[in-house]
Amino acid sequence: MLLDSIPGGDTIRVQYVNLLENACMQKKLTITLDEAVYDGLHKVIGRRRISRFIEDLVRPHILAHALEAAYQQMAHDETREAEALAWAEATVGDVSDDPR
Repeated sequence: MLLDSIPGGDTIRVQYVNLLENACMQKKLTITLDEAVYDGLHKVIGRRRISRFIEDLVRPHILAHALEAAYQQMAHDETREAEALAWAEATVGDVSDDPR
């Protein structure tokens, strides 16, 4: 999907890219930055690394709530918790026999 010119003078460009290697979808986003910030990104981060840099900064703020909800859901799964406890206890027993 490619969306270009929007009435009203602003241009928004969204492009869907399917990366076959890791089967994830990416979207292209056009943002506006102060010229000094833009120049600093190019000097400090480098041309081909800006998208990754921004994604790494933003991702924890966006996905933290989903991760917390997933952990809470896993904690409510009594069967899974029992299996995890049994595994942890078995692992501790293996380690306790190792020389120090």
